[in-house]
Amino acid sequence: MPRMHFSQRARSLAESATMRVSRRAKELRAAGREILDLSAGEPDFSSPAVAVEAARQALADGFTRYTVAAGIPDLREALAEHFHRRYAAPWTLPNALVTVGAKAALFQLFQVLVDAGDEVVYASPAWVSFPEQIRFAGGRPVAVATRADDGFTVHADAILAAVTGDTRMILLNSPSNPTGGMIGEEDLRRVVAFAAQRGLLVLSDETYDRFVYDGRRHASAAALAGEYPETVVLVGSFSKTYAMTGWRLGYALGPAELIAKTIAVQGHATSNPTSFAMRGALAALKGAEDDVRRMIAEFERRRDVLVERLAALPGVSCRTPAGAFYAFPHVAGCFRDGRRGSVAFAEHLLETAGVALVPGLEFGADDHVRLSFACSRAEIEEATDRIATVLRS
Repeated sequence: MPRMHFSQRARSLAESATMRVSRRAKELRAAGREILDLSAGEPDFSSPAVAVEAARQALADGFTRYTVAAGIPDLREALAEHFHRRYAAPWTLPNALVTVGAKAALFQLFQVLVDAGDEVVYASPAWVSFPEQIRFAGGRPVAVATRADDGFTVHADAILAAVTGDTRMILLNSPSNPTGGMIGEEDLRRVVAFAAQRGLLVLSDETYDRFVYDGRRHASAAALAGEYPETVVLVGSFSKTYAMTGWRLGYALGPAELIAKTIAVQGHATSNPTSFAMRGALAALKGAEDDVRRMIAEFERRRDVLVERLAALPGVSCRTPAGAFYAFPHVAGCFRDGRRGSVAFAEHLLETAGVALVPGLEFGADDHVRLSFACSRAEIEEATDRIATVLRS
């Protein structure tokens, strides 16, 4: 039989490293192995009770049909009001779109904004889907290195130095997945002001905006939307903040003309997000703040436990992340024959210690691995004990 023909876009698309690790962990579990999974970015908390009840009531009320492609107006208005209240953003309903997760929001925005050969500048290490989505849209990802000894902080000077005549967009992710690194308010202002002067867009992925520790302030691009309304585009998610990963709900806010174009793409791609899930998200946005604060306080405690235990491992060094819920330790000191490089090292720990973590290679840092602390302190302690046993053997 003739071989299946795949498009060039499909042939160039790499599988997500996190999904690959998760799949292998599930295979080992199915074979009877006890696996501790520190690979996935999924809070272990339950979705807020107010969200669950609102979705249940929506189902009971028969709210199960199509809505408008952009999502229910009540939720779009509530999102705009949320960012107006927190950051004085000028957005209203025409500036807001509800999507099938933040991943879909990013994917659709790249499809709307990026032409063949357009450059998108972003800080690295970075979430594995950023360069893949940019390439899928025909663009060229331009990674700007950040440094572990600087806490992977994003600095305006380095970002702006990478801009060329082919740059279409600057992509920010603060706090960062996988590093927890952040951009400060002054650096963010410099980036946005520069982009506005050049006619570029700043796409700010703020999925982890609430996961900020040690009393730090999150610098949101929403605070600059009033001053630079045609420059700032913000993407966010209900998945992390409200422990609603399986609900698959994200959002985008930005210039009304851009949002309208993105809604048109969504109309052909997914149509509306799930109707009754949006009712749940609306309830979470309005009534789950106490749940969010409790979860983030616990995550900060887990972060401290994980970083302390990682720092005690032979050959490992780890900066304390400022945000998100990942540690991104340097592990090159652990490399040996048979476990050289982050992929081989992660596979070795999965097979020998039964601990799943994510190689740093596909984030752009092969000397590192990513561990999530969105799991219990008991699991963190057991996982690091197992890793210690393997590294000391």
